[in-house]
Amino acid sequence: MDKPVTDILAIDLALVSACETRIVNAWPAPTTLVVDQWVVRFANGYSGRANSASSLREGGDMDEATLAFVEDLYRQAGLPPRIRFTPLVAEDARRRFAERGYRIETASFGMVAELDPNLHPPVPGMIATAQAEDAWIDGVCAHQTGNKRNREHLAAIVSGVRVPAAFATLLHEGRPAAYAMSVAERGMAEIGAVIVDEALRGKGLGKQMMLGLMGWAAAQGCSQAYLQVDQSNGLAFEMYKRLGFRSVYAYETRILDI
Repeated sequence: MDKPVTDILAIDLALVSACETRIVNAWPAPTTLVVDQWVVRFANGYSGRANSASSLREGGDMDEATLAFVEDLYRQAGLPPRIRFTPLVAEDARRRFAERGYRIETASFGMVAELDPNLHPPVPGMIATAQAEDAWIDGVCAHQTGNKRNREHLAAIVSGVRVPAAFATLLHEGRPAAYAMSVAERGMAEIGAVIVDEALRGKGLGKQMMLGLMGWAAAQGCSQAYLQVDQSNGLAFEMYKRLGFRSVYAYETRILDI
């Protein structure tokens, strides 16, 4: 599928930083290290962002010794080194990382929407719990492929959430049909892990789940919701736009083959 056309005109680095710092807590890796202005995360290979290094401040850079140190940490963990090329990474650093051999693994958009409790009421049929219960973890894993079917690794991530969260299941004709989660922190809520049963796609269940979690986030006092979407997922991108999300930044996750 062709990549969606983004509507990013000017990058608000303060908003990028607000999203990036909260993502660390919304999708917590079992092992997290802070190396200078970078957060370096390890989650047994489950998901790119939980197994990569991200800059937390504008102008993120690494000297050769620090980069070699970070790469060695990933190798010791049996993982390929990954760096997220967000707008917070310095241009010189991007060039040096690329020259070192970091290739594009995935490309994503960060999107943000404004929230209003009057516009985002609760959605019937959505059940949300404050912790990830076994049925939610099992349901998510059942609709994944590859390493993302690993129940233990997903549980290790979601059990580490320490800020208000909603682990949501949407029912359709009395049966679980979609899953997602939202995590609220300091006025912003991340929405992620959105999965719709493949046999039930095309019925608007993804939209209903998103509206339900936007309503939950608004009820938590959040004024904004944010998410990340793969640039190749045009259907999801267009749905998020219709729900009021706008593209704030684009980034690449780059990987060094070992």
